[in-house]
Amino acid sequence: MKLSVIIVNYNVKHFLEQCLHSVFASKNLDFDVYVVDNNSVDGSCAMVKEKFPQVKLIENKDNVGFSTANNQAIKLSEAEYDLLLNPDTIVEEDTFEKVVSFMDKHPDAGGLGVKMIDGSGKFLPESKRALPTPNVAFYKIFGLSKLFPKSKKFGKYHLSYLDNDETHKVDVLSGAFMLLRKSVINEIGALDEDYFMYGEDIDLSYRITKAGFENYYFPDTTIIHYKGESTKKGSINYVRIFYNAMIIFARKHFSGKNAGLFIALINFAIYFRAALALLSRFIKNLILPVLDAIIIAANFVGIKYLWETIHYTKGYFQDDILQFSFFAYILIWLLSLYYAGGYDKPIRFKHLLKGLFWGSVFVLILYSLLPESLRFSRAVTLMISASVFVSIPLVRYIFSFTKLSIFKLDLKQKQKIAIVGSIEEAKKIQKVLEENIKQLKIVGFVSINEKTDGFIGDINQLSEICKIYKPDEIIFSAKELSSQTIIKNMLLLSDLKIAYRIASPDSLTVIGSDSLNTQGNLYSIEINAITKPINKRLKRSFDLLFSLFLLIILPISIIIVKNKLRFLSNIFCVIFASKSWVGYSHYKNNGFTNLPKIKKGVVSSADIYNKEKLTKELVENLNINYAKDYKILSDLLITYKTFSKLGN
Repeated sequence: MKLSVIIVNYNVKHFLEQCLHSVFASKNLDFDVYVVDNNSVDGSCAMVKEKFPQVKLIENKDNVGFSTANNQAIKLSEAEYDLLLNPDTIVEEDTFEKVVSFMDKHPDAGGLGVKMIDGSGKFLPESKRALPTPNVAFYKIFGLSKLFPKSKKFGKYHLSYLDNDETHKVDVLSGAFMLLRKSVINEIGALDEDYFMYGEDIDLSYRITKAGFENYYFPDTTIIHYKGESTKKGSINYVRIFYNAMIIFARKHFSGKNAGLFIALINFAIYFRAALALLSRFIKNLILPVLDAIIIAANFVGIKYLWETIHYTKGYFQDDILQFSFFAYILIWLLSLYYAGGYDKPIRFKHLLKGLFWGSVFVLILYSLLPESLRFSRAVTLMISASVFVSIPLVRYIFSFTKLSIFKLDLKQKQKIAIVGSIEEAKKIQKVLEENIKQLKIVGFVSINEKTDGFIGDINQLSEICKIYKPDEIIFSAKELSSQTIIKNMLLLSDLKIAYRIASPDSLTVIGSDSLNTQGNLYSIEINAITKPINKRLKRSFDLLFSLFLLIILPISIIIVKNKLRFLSNIFCVIFASKSWVGYSHYKNNGFTNLPKIKKGVVSSADIYNKEKLTKELVENLNINYAKDYKILSDLLITYKTFSKLGN
């Protein structure tokens, strides 16, 4: 066999299918194809079996990473050349023929990469790269390589001073298309499995050149690399994983001083990129509140001016009352929108209208409670409330046509549902749903054990399934799942804004007593999970307000609390968000699992009980109940009953 094509896939079924079509369109070369699937939940394996039976498919039960997965196929391959190919690529019909011919004519070549373009036809600079030494990394991190791309000194990272249409010897090949001579791999070893994702291509390229072979950039064939369909390359997580891979490389290949300098640069890059991302997120989060403040201010000024013109004279309203009302109204409406979820993405008019309604109510309550000397006009207040109620949703709707992500509306159409249970029970539930819901789409069945044929994944992959299929609702079959397992899974997915139902053939008190044989057998379970955005906001607000209250009454509170120094420390830890006043309970130094992550608490609901009466089961139930049905009153009650323990 002349060539083995090795593709590692993870949840990119449609790209993989397109890639395989292009691979099998190749001519004039004897090759075989390996697809190593890292436990995808999007039906990739079923697609390969059905449409490409000639593929040698390796189905992993876990995501073992890029290096390990490639090595699985490399060990099985008996070809003269191995090609590591990303699933989000498309090759030309004669790509394989050309690259193999070049390698045959250049026995010094240990590896080869090709010219890559993205989905819009733009050249991808990572088609050719230099070794990321400390100097090269410095020029890249600080943007000098972008400012001076044609400089041999500053443009070294992507070798941007070299002609994209000429063949060159390069230091580093891209893992998206990496043709390797098998005899060289047998000599130097395959991919280093210390790298889970990213960095393994740099490491292998470097080992090829250290062994006395060359890496070539070959532009006589071009491939499309959609780039980043398997990962979010702009995310903080990507930055962290990528740069940590660079740290592994530095420790492995650079000497002491160079390694230290490189690692220091990388750590700086991580924090620098993280700071930029946080700044960008802060600005994006500020756009809607600022826009709303402008709309409210415009309504206020416009209606006030109109009312003065019609009924009074210009300047009728007193400046001090005007200023107080102006800022108070804006603040109340913005806070009401924030706590009602009016700034969550995508925009839901239900949350928007709820926030505006309560904002109007609070504005009117404030008006009625103020002394006469501070009251603004009741009529103007009512007119401003009405105009704000109309204008803010209208502006949101108009701006949604800009297609900007911050103005994206949540316009649900068909109800997308995933069912967790056995095939038999899932089909039973599906039949009931189809009889009761007109706009329905079953995205798939989820196994309660290991994934097998007929399932899109198993219950341990629910988070990934939700990201791939984006269901509006998940239905659990209580015949096979305990209530505790169901609730824990609901909590773990609570930040994804998914509705849940439980279909029960038994009489479980948590959901009711009807059977699946009667209509109305699917019970909605409202989980007010602690990780819902609104609850995160409420919990943080409680922490700040309660800390402020404790500081105000410090002369009294410090007498009541047992550990006084730790109490003072806890106040400031909570203020600076490293702790929360209330968290999960621990049992005999054992942690808690399968619950949404929250900050470490100073106290918990278990502190209300006598320690001798606590059991592992009781502590677990207390944690589940706290995470499942969060209320700000819960934190208030727990802190009240455990006040003396706030120095824990």
